[in-house]
Order: sequence, then C-alpha cells, then structure tokens
Amino acid sequence: MLLACAALWGASYLVAKDVISVIPPQWLMTIRTGGACLIMLLIFHKQIIPSLKPTIVVPALVVGATYYATMVLQTNGLRTIDSGRSAFLTASYCVLTPFAAWLALRQRPGLLNVVAAVICLIGVGLVSLKPGTSSVSLSQGDVMTLLCAVIFAINLTYLGVYSKRFNALAVTFVQFAVAFVCFLIGALFTEPRPTGAWLDAPVVTGVLYLLLGATTLGQIMQNTGLKYLSATNASILMCTESLFAQLFSSVFGGERIGGVTILGFAFIFAAVLLSVVGREAVLRLLHGYSKRKWHHWM
Repeated sequence: MLLACAALWGASYLVAKDVISVIPPQWLMTIRTGGACLIMLLIFHKQIIPSLKPTIVVPALVVGATYYATMVLQTNGLRTIDSGRSAFLTASYCVLTPFAAWLALRQRPGLLNVVAAVICLIGVGLVSLKPGTSSVSLSQGDVMTLLCAVIFAINLTYLGVYSKRFNALAVTFVQFAVAFVCFLIGALFTEPRPTGAWLDAPVVTGVLYLLLGATTLGQIMQNTGLKYLSATNASILMCTESLFAQLFSSVFGGERIGGVTILGFAFIFAAVLLSVVGREAVLRLLHGYSKRKWHHWM
C-alpha cells in the first residue's frame, strides 16, 4: 500500500504539470482542497464534526496557511521545471524538518541531521550546475520549489504537534478548509476565470486523478499501511515518491537528465534516507557490518 501510495504521489507531479497548462495553479488547488474537504466530511464526519471547536482555530490557521504557501510555490514552480526535478527538490523537506522543529519547538537536531543536510546541499548544488560548465544556476522554478520544501518542513512540524493534541482527521480537514479559502481568494484576484477548456476530457481526467487518486486514495492507503510497518520502514518506502516521479517523468513525459543531475538526485535521495532512518538504524547497520567483517576474517 505504501509503495502504491508513493507511486500515486510520484505520478501526480507529471499529471499536475499537464493540468496546470490549462487550469491555473490556484484554481486547481481550489478544486483539490475543496473536493478533499467534501470527501472527508462524507466519510469521516463522525470523527471530524465533534472536534471542530474554538481551540482548533489557531492550529487550523497555522497548518492551513503553510500548506497553502507550499502548494502555491510548488505548482507555480512546476510551470518552469520538469516534474522529476520538482519531486527531488521537494523531497529535501525530509532533511529540513529537524531544523524546522529546532526553530519552532527548540528541539535541537542531531549530528546525523547536520550530515544529511550537508549531503542534500551538495545534491542541490549538483542539480543546479549548468550543463558543460562549473557554474551554479538555480531557475525561478527551482528556487520556488526549494522554498516550498522549507515551508513544508514547517507545516509538517506543526501538523505533528497538533495531531497529538487534536483528532488527526480533524486537523487534516481544517488544514484543507483554510487552504481552500486561501486558494479561492487567490484565484479570484490573481488568475483568469474558468473557461470551457477546463471541461476537456484529458483535463477532467487529470483533475479526477489528482483529487481521488493522489489526494484521497493516497492518504487512505498511507494511513492504512502505517498500521502494519514501523515508522522507519514506512518512511523509506514513502521516500520512493521522488523516484517514481522521475520514472514517470522520463518514461511518459520525455524528461531527459544528464549524469551530473542524476548524481545530484542520488545525493538528495541519500540525504532523505539518512534523515528518515535515524541514528539508531545507522548504528545497527554499522554494527551488523562490523560483525560480518569480523566473522569473515575469523
């Protein structure tokens, strides 16, 4: 289920890139968040409605506003960069989350987090190298996507805090609800009005995939899969989202990437894995390796 969820989310980058060529980003996210709210109310209203009390207003504003910012940056960044590139740059949020927790909750990151951040920074540097030169160049889309990762790390930090204080489904619902209002206002004031092109079959199919597949089904599969695996194993499987995104982008989107960019992606993915497996897992791995090596010599 978690691998299928990662594949659904990975494919969503390519689908979203095609859809936003017709539907502007904030209108697309208005549809996605509004639809998600309706679906969640339909399925989980017994858990959500009793939790909608005044005490959840501030958490709703925090997670909703940060989610809005991440998706605006990511979808607008997708307009100018390839979907696979967007997925790997976005994945750096895993590395940044411990530092966001440090700023927000005063939880100091460990040495492993610092090492992962350095590896991730090297990866971003390799990805941003101009082909055939040694000069670094980040496009506007790259910068927006990296900013998306920074704010997403903040969003996840507060989601973790509020999900422990309130019903997790209710927190997710109010996040979507606040973001829906922000997206709708932003779309009305900054983007062109809906047109008949939005009803073309490929566009409708893409929107339905993003709403029902990537948002609703993906979330259900994630929540179900997490019941049967440890957090470490689950995180590793979910990290494959960026690999699936690059695979779909290369096979179906015709995206071509050079050797240096692939190396940069590898560094970013290694940093993400290092962040999610944690210090204890690394120590167990090293301990197991040393025991095998000693047994070999004996």
